[in-house]
Amino acid sequence: MKTPVMHKPLEITDTVDWGPVPTMLEGQSHTSGKLLHKGPDGQSECGLWICTPGKWVCHVTRDEFCHFIEGRCTYQHESGDVIEITPDTAAFFPQDWKGVCTVHETVKKVYMIR
Repeated sequence: MKTPVMHKPLEITDTVDWGPVPTMLEGQSHTSGKLLHKGPDGQSECGLWICTPGKWVCHVTRDEFCHFIEGRCTYQHESGDVIEITPDTAAFFPQDWKGVCTVHETVKKVYMIR
């Protein structure tokens, strides 16, 4: 079995268009990325995710760990807690996290969903 590896994610250009964010509040964020691995049951996955500026409702349906490597955004939990994301920020969003994401500058992150 070959171990999936992603070298220099900031330099990756052969991404796939994953479409617009469907829960927009302002602007029109568009996503793209590259899948590194998807588990056999389809539940777990990891890869590179890119999102352009905009403001949208965010509902995390499964645990997700993210390491943001480029850009700037803000996540505001429905409780009012605010997370400021800048390059080299790592965050864990538990299943059922709900709030609003505002992407100020196109963000890139490597992620793991389970």
